Amino acid sequence: GLQCVPQFMTKAIQLYDVTVLRHGLMTVGPTGGGKTMCKNVLAKALTALNKQHGEYYEVRQLVMNPKSITMGQLYGSFDDATHEWSDGILCKLFREGVYDTVERQKWIVFDGPVDALWIESMNTVLDENKKLCLVSGEIITMTSWMRMIFEVEDLSVASPATVSRVGIIYLEPSTSVGTAAMVDSW
Repeated sequence: GLQCVPQFMTKAIQLYDVTVLRHGLMTVGPTGGGKTMCKNVLAKALTALNKQHGEYYEVRQLVMNPKSITMGQLYGSFDDATHEWSDGILCKLFREGVYDTVERQKWIVFDGPVDALWIESMNTVLDENKKLCLVSGEIITMTSWMRMIFEVEDLSVASPATVSRVGIIYLEPSTSVGTAAMVDSW
């Protein structure tokens, strides 16, 4: 069901260029703009090129919706009763990406709205340090094969400090995909 729309292909190429230049990026735009499909098409194309020709790299996506969980479930938390640390989903996915020694891209994807609380804690990951600093005191460093990808509708609650650390691709339904392609696929 996908149509080869030149504007969509341009966005996929822009997304590829940003993954080469940055380890943190955001695809921004309303629902139906093609954010998820653009990312998935690029990941599948890069993986196929790697398998067929040995060029580029394989891509593995680790996806979560950060808005659907609490801060403790995202980053981890201490249990007040047992005084034990429990890893959050991000910690587990981050470690999975770090300990995966296969030479392939690991894209940790945040598919959901940006929240001012959790996005600010990403600044040390998104800057040149590339370190996830946890409340437990543990610091996990990204590998060169990892990318942080945020699929968001808007940047209304993201601070300038966060926005300046990422590459941004804007996808809009009317220009990225177009209604004719949607009708043809339907």
